[in-house]
Amino acid sequence: MLKLQSRPNGAQHLGFLDGFKGLAAQLIVLHHLAFYGPMSDHVRPAAPLLIDWLDVYARMAVQVFLVIGGFLAARSLCPDGVARPGATPGLASLLARRYLKLAPPFIVAMLLASCASALAAGWMNHYSISAPTTLAQLAAHVLLAHDILGYEAISAGAWYVAIDFQLYALMAAVVWLCGRGGLVADAVRRPWLVPLLIALLAATSLLVFNRHAALDVWAPYFFGSYGLGALAWWARSGAAGRRRLLLAAILFCPLLALAIDFRERIALAAVLSLLLAFWRSSGRATIFTPLLGWLGRISYSVFLVHFPVCLLVNALFTRVMPGTAGWQGLGMLVAWVASVAAGAAFFRCVERPLGQRLSLARRVQADRVGVTA
Repeated sequence: MLKLQSRPNGAQHLGFLDGFKGLAAQLIVLHHLAFYGPMSDHVRPAAPLLIDWLDVYARMAVQVFLVIGGFLAARSLCPDGVARPGATPGLASLLARRYLKLAPPFIVAMLLASCASALAAGWMNHYSISAPTTLAQLAAHVLLAHDILGYEAISAGAWYVAIDFQLYALMAAVVWLCGRGGLVADAVRRPWLVPLLIALLAATSLLVFNRHAALDVWAPYFFGSYGLGALAWWARSGAAGRRRLLLAAILFCPLLALAIDFRERIALAAVLSLLLAFWRSSGRATIFTPLLGWLGRISYSVFLVHFPVCLLVNALFTRVMPGTAGWQGLGMLVAWVASVAAGAAFFRCVERPLGQRLSLARRVQADRVGVTA
């Protein structure tokens, strides 16, 4: 039986993030179940409002991961918003650490997805089944550059891992340049510099890049939400005047962008950023159940492996079960539960062991593998 373990006391102050991530990950799984048939194709006539909502709106849960990603990146790269010369590691080291955190479990998941797609192709014929994976395609995924290089994604959601790495790289470059005095001298005397640059980048993303869907393989398209998350972290502490300015940026940048071109996903990112800026864990983090917190801790693993699981369940129910809404709806429920179970197993057997084994490499050898990563 799976045990729901609480976090160590030192991590309690950010435990509320697990609740958001747990809920968002489940919505992404349900979105893909609704978007990729054929089970949902049979269920849609019986429950059109539910399937359509999951298809159209549940995918906006990715904004939760974007905002929280920026929030945590600011916490790790520049906790107080000040890039101190000599305090920031080399940029290659930062990128290598991030790559070693994201890529190894991602690569394992892509191999599993390739096998699942080949197996499902023998049971059904459907557009959700990808062509056999090529070596070049797999290499592009290893480099987290499959979309940029024009290769078809091996698994749904693979795009996000590549974008997360780009977003982190962009923020790390800003912090590193400020810390090295690459933009202006004596960055310590300018505590507003890093937040200002991130706010400007976020505003540019919201007002310009995010309005062009063709740019969605590049970090600037998504940096609006990511930058709002970073500003939310810095708005939680520090001088009252600076906090008010940061909160104003979190509020008015999205408002201006939405007035020009209303996008529901940006409105959601703005609301979540404000919520994170004001959230204090004392007593209120308990609104999230231990189950939801546990789902948050395994959310990356669930995100990585749910699609091949859903694909196999789709193929199985298409082959052996009647094509009625009841039976296929049961298949969707089975796929959802199986995705969580597979994510938990992947977290325990792949993500966590790899993280433990590579943590030393991220700390000590990152400079050596920076170019390779």
